[in-house]
Amino acid sequence: MLDKQMEAASERFIRTIKETEIYKKYMYQLEKIKRNPELFEKVNEFRQRNYEIQNTSQENELFEKMDAFEREYEKFRENPIVDDFLRAELAFCRMMQEINIYVTEELNFE
Repeated sequence: MLDKQMEAASERFIRTIKETEIYKKYMYQLEKIKRNPELFEKVNEFRQRNYEIQNTSQENELFEKMDAFEREYEKFRENPIVDDFLRAELAFCRMMQEINIYVTEELNFE
């Protein structure tokens, strides 16, 4: 459980993240794609398959599997709503990864 000082600092940090253009764009694209439940379901299937391939494949077969996966979903990704959402999500994920790396390094956490 966070003490009051850490909780307040965390809330300020979260507000700061929510004020970024990257987060705002991600939320806009998320709301936009959710207006089409069938498309959002397909995007979630795409995301799940992508995750599974990247996290269960052996290193020597990863490139081949990802290449086949990208070919399979090439037409799907041409949909501007899908592409805009996935690009916004990737940008947000990268920002969060950078934040995590920065915090971990600054705390000398090994």
